Amino acid sequence: MSGYNKVILMGNLTKDPEIRYTPNGTAVANFSIAVNRRYKINGEVKDEVSYLDIVVFGKQAENCGQYINKGDSILVEGRLQQRRWESEDGQKRSKIEIVAQSVQFMSKKQGSSHGGVTEDGSMSNSPGSIIEEETPF
Repeated sequence: MSGYNKVILMGNLTKDPEIRYTPNGTAVANFSIAVNRRYKINGEVKDEVSYLDIVVFGKQAENCGQYINKGDSILVEGRLQQRRWESEDGQKRSKIEIVAQSVQFMSKKQGSSHGGVTEDGSMSNSPGSIIEEETPF
């Protein structure tokens, strides 16, 4: 049986992207986003925040390092990946992160658009904002 692994998230950067390069020269950007969820229980509005790690490769990683900063809103499409390793003290560790295949830069203010970056690192010309209908609780 085959599986399906696709994630679409919209959130705000919690810090500036960190850019590094692999030994063969491929750019890698790492950053985290905060994704908020608002819901209502017994008439009380609750907020829940999830912090998620994102990794981006190639030209797209360089563009993220150049064009987005802490607090900016982005839309990420990608897949989940689990990494496993052993720490220096012998503890087994694992981490689930999102490997981005596309990153859309959202508008910083009403009426402006940054466009986005596709998997091959090219800039897209699509609008930078998404309008969602408000849903009742």
